Amino acid sequence: MLYFENSRCEKCQFPLGFEATRRQLLPLQADADGTTFRLYGEADGLPYTYCANHEHGVCNWLVPTDSATPFCTACALNRTIPDLSQPGYLGRWRSLEAAKHRLVYSLLCLHLPVVSKFVYPEQGLQFDFKADESPQQRVLTGHDNGLITINIAEADAIEREQARQSMNEVYRTLLGHFRHEVGHYYWDRLIADAPPLQEYRQLFGDERADYAEALQKHYANGPAPDWPQHFISAYASSHPWEDWAETWAHYLHILDTLQTAHAFGLRLDPLDTTPEQGLRAAIQDPYQQADFRDIMTMWLPLTFAMNSLNRSMGQPDPYPFIISPAVVGKLAFIHKVAGGRAGLASRQ
Repeated sequence: MLYFENSRCEKCQFPLGFEATRRQLLPLQADADGTTFRLYGEADGLPYTYCANHEHGVCNWLVPTDSATPFCTACALNRTIPDLSQPGYLGRWRSLEAAKHRLVYSLLCLHLPVVSKFVYPEQGLQFDFKADESPQQRVLTGHDNGLITINIAEADAIEREQARQSMNEVYRTLLGHFRHEVGHYYWDRLIADAPPLQEYRQLFGDERADYAEALQKHYANGPAPDWPQHFISAYASSHPWEDWAETWAHYLHILDTLQTAHAFGLRLDPLDTTPEQGLRAAIQDPYQQADFRDIMTMWLPLTFAMNSLNRSMGQPDPYPFIISPAVVGKLAFIHKVAGGRAGLASRQ
């Protein structure tokens, strides 16, 4: 068995690399120079090297030898990485890259544009991974016109849990931060000044409402008591932009988890249940599902099983959320505008 981050087979130590255009982790055979590789069984195929960040143990993706950059599709998005001379920062960077590479994989599966600001300064995507300079100079995780900043403290499990509790959140993960912040970026790419804008406003609200004022009100007064009926999280109720980003993150959570379950051939067939209860499902590849209702038919039984398994291990629910009908409508809209890039359509 191999994991997404493996550079070698754990059994035979055969070299492995992730090929982004095929979106597959593949075995490699080294050329005579020992630095370039071909995909196993393709001796006359395209030569590759590992991404330049492979030397730090943070990337296993491949780069064609004729590439204009020594970095892979995911690492080419970096503008700032942590100061590796600082103790513990390499470990934090590894965690950041593991999350970011999973994010980029999902974006590639959806055929969304993934290009660095180094190539397209105005419309590209870029990441800054920074540490607080002092208690008075804190780095804020956020998005600004395609530049996503992540405070590397989020890569520390203890600091992240302290932040989760202080903000009264039920869920806070490093991968979740990446998915949320990139949601803001794709709002600019897919919704702003585009045909879906009016439908977006009908579902999420009018984003022209003052953002700073809305956040101030949210933190001062908290969400409305009925927020679970309309939003995926309390924070999503603060402003239509945050509602989009939170719902977008959950859309990627759902697709990636279902695809992994499909790869393991999972089926849900609980004992003593009937089909009418909606707890049975044969998990299919969500990236091949045009109708979002089919995705939800698989997701709800899977989350019930996942949460139950975790409780058996004394762990918290991995998906502690209730998806209301209103949120299903928002997720279906995202499936239409994002999944449509991969040739999918959506119905509610």
